[in-house]
Amino acid sequence: MSAGSVAVVVTEEIGVPSWDLYELSIPCTVFGKPQPDLADPWYDLRLCGDGTGKPRPDGDSDSDGARVGTGLTLSTQYGLDALAGADTVIVPSVPDACVEEGKPIPKGLITALRDAYDAGARIVSLCTGAFALAEAGLLDGRRATAHWMHTAQLAARYPKVQVDDSVLYVDDGNVLTSAGLTAGLDLCLHLVRRDLGAHVANQLARRMVVPAHRRGGQAQFIELSVPATDDEGLGPVLDWARAHLEHPLTVEDLAQRAAMSPRTFYRRLQAATGTTPLQWLLNQRLGRARVLLEATDLPVEKIGELSGLGTANNLRHHFLKQLGVSPSDYRQAFPRTV
Repeated sequence: MSAGSVAVVVTEEIGVPSWDLYELSIPCTVFGKPQPDLADPWYDLRLCGDGTGKPRPDGDSDSDGARVGTGLTLSTQYGLDALAGADTVIVPSVPDACVEEGKPIPKGLITALRDAYDAGARIVSLCTGAFALAEAGLLDGRRATAHWMHTAQLAARYPKVQVDDSVLYVDDGNVLTSAGLTAGLDLCLHLVRRDLGAHVANQLARRMVVPAHRRGGQAQFIELSVPATDDEGLGPVLDWARAHLEHPLTVEDLAQRAAMSPRTFYRRLQAATGTTPLQWLLNQRLGRARVLLEATDLPVEKIGELSGLGTANNLRHHFLKQLGVSPSDYRQAFPRTV
């Protein structure tokens, strides 16, 4: 099996905010450090910029470089044209301004990504790097993900993309996307598993002191709280419902307390929160259960009762369906701190 070449995009135009250095460091750590006892040759890592990051011959410390964080620059030996010659191309992220403010992603990168894809490269994004892949049209008609805080923007801006905010990463053959931060490490280890086999990936994960494969998806990290609403008529009844989640509650009960017909209550709650009354109640109960799992040592049976989800089996059913993990696995992922 051949590891092949990996081109990581880092340019002056994209820039990587200081907190995004984490995503940039992941492929450099996984693919850039030789592991001759696991596979020889290992991957050939190439950092690819726009040409502004090449060091001066005199080694001047003031030489221009790609700015990757506050006070940091990174010199690269390859330009974006080298993406087309790589086996795997990784876009670690794009600037916050490209996501939050809709500022354009550099055209040079978009062209280089399309050329690399046409040349047969495997294209990978970590976190908000998915916006660059989507802009290049490489995610059209495909399932993809990004950090859950940005998936709504990704879906709104690129409606042809089938955005899934519940998973750690998506493998769609020659185009792969991951959620944010540590999920990028999950995807990179998955690439090693695909290329070099499970044994090599497992041994590499052990050396990095991380799980070779984490349970569940990023759904377990998403807040399930009710969205803000300007509907003053709903506020008191929703507050009351959150305080009485352990009791049986129906749409009729909530509508009566809000002095509305069930149909009117249903319509107004859906308009205010984007979800149905029953789904809203389920989200609140799951949120209560999550807090109890994180903050107490109560048995799962008691947590099911206090959250209004009933039996331990019912609690487990909803956790697996909504969050992709069991209550016990969730508790292990978010251990209580004293």
